[in-house]
Amino acid sequence: MRRRTHGGGLTAAWLLGMVLALTGCSQQSEDTIVVGLSADITTFEPGMISSRDNDNIAQHIFSSLFSLSPDGDHLPDLAHTMEISDDGTAYVYTLREGLTCHDGEALTAEDAAYTFNRIGDPENRFTGNIPGFVYTSIGFQGAVALDDLRVQVNLARKNPIAFGLLTEVHIHCKDSYEEMTLDEAASNPIGSGPYRLASWTRGSEVVLEKVRDPGSFQRIVWRIIPEASTRTAELIAGNVDIITNVVPEQMDAINASGRAEVQVVSGTRRMYLGFNLSDASRQMPGGDAIQDPRVRRALQYAVDVPTICRQLLSTECDRATGLVNPPNDHPGLTPYPYDPPTAERLLDEAGWPRGEDGTRFAIRFQAGRGRYVNDVNVVLAITQYLEDVGLDVELDLLEWASVYTPLLRERSMGPLFFLGTGGGLWSPIYDMTDLADVDSGTNYTHWDDERWFSRWADLAEAGTPEETRAIVDEMLQVFYDDGPWLHMYFQPDFYGVSNRIEWTARRDERVHLFEARLR
Repeated sequence: MRRRTHGGGLTAAWLLGMVLALTGCSQQSEDTIVVGLSADITTFEPGMISSRDNDNIAQHIFSSLFSLSPDGDHLPDLAHTMEISDDGTAYVYTLREGLTCHDGEALTAEDAAYTFNRIGDPENRFTGNIPGFVYTSIGFQGAVALDDLRVQVNLARKNPIAFGLLTEVHIHCKDSYEEMTLDEAASNPIGSGPYRLASWTRGSEVVLEKVRDPGSFQRIVWRIIPEASTRTAELIAGNVDIITNVVPEQMDAINASGRAEVQVVSGTRRMYLGFNLSDASRQMPGGDAIQDPRVRRALQYAVDVPTICRQLLSTECDRATGLVNPPNDHPGLTPYPYDPPTAERLLDEAGWPRGEDGTRFAIRFQAGRGRYVNDVNVVLAITQYLEDVGLDVELDLLEWASVYTPLLRERSMGPLFFLGTGGGLWSPIYDMTDLADVDSGTNYTHWDDERWFSRWADLAEAGTPEETRAIVDEMLQVFYDDGPWLHMYFQPDFYGVSNRIEWTARRDERVHLFEARLR
């Protein structure tokens, strides 16, 4: 049985009524900025955070040793220097003096080492971005305090982008976390950043209070507003300063309001249809069919990605050829065209002809709701395209935070699933690192092609940029030919921004409010 969820449009009359109803609400004071998010958050445990919305809040609560600018500049944060050993397996950071955590505890190298080791402790069974993506990518071996201000992070092997991956580790203090259970720590973060958690009403809002610079506002309120029309109305009514995931059909209403404007940026998030190739998925209907790279390649021709972008995202886009953002992608690859006859022919050749009922095979397709731009309608369109070439698709649309996110942590969604994964512009290897190891927490597909995974050692030993680029392109060719993603697009991001504030959206989906200010 197929399940469908349809999204409603935003009429001018409905919007006017909603705005009038909301205008009477109390508006924020000059020392408060309010952000409306489309998806709920689940945890403040650094080792369990796996979504960008969740991490955007956490990055105001926790600082890192170094940080990366939108352009990829490596900038001091809690530490002011970093030294790398000759063999590339030891990173020594020197912390600034006088640092403290939110409970007043002095933050020293011992706390930094504790942070790294706690997140990597297998007994804690953390499955978030840091242990599942960063640590597996760099081969994290442990951290040790050399003295009060110097901490050494040890890696199993040289990694050319480890310096950037290590910026994603959220530093916290040893004494406070040793006194809490894991459940207590997930709800009561004691961080090292400019803001502390003041309150968290689950499913509703998170309130942060400033404890140190940077930051122009004393309070940051993150409101969870899943309904796109409600987010827009709250923005126009003046109750919210920034909203994420503006749906394209509401852009004109925001821009014509005189109270806010839409900022459109070319994002770095890679949107794709994933093929879960695990043994468990193989036992499900359709799971056996997608094990065959010929079937995966056939389905590349079944989906009209440019039309999805044009009609559902209100933008023109070039279909992706892999998991690396332009201009760092493979220059010689051409996007798969929309060609249903070719898809049908290749499916026939792969041994999956249409039956008497016109169906080739049945398969379940899972996706979260409300996390990405117009995601429900995008998923519905993909479903129709797949059915047009003979698949019997069971569409399972799930609540993002409480239902779909746990499946991501377990890597158990599918056999088909819709997902976007954050990327960057500072290195092609960063985008590729989602699949640095077969067991990486971000290898949601369980893909294990040796032609890809055996080349990571070669990348680590590459002596020149030209040698590195040649290996990268060879790997991207394998991913294009037989990989585990049906390539979609790099998501354009739409932010509604109140005229009350000055703030510029970043391309990498990081909603940083440290430099936001009143006009």
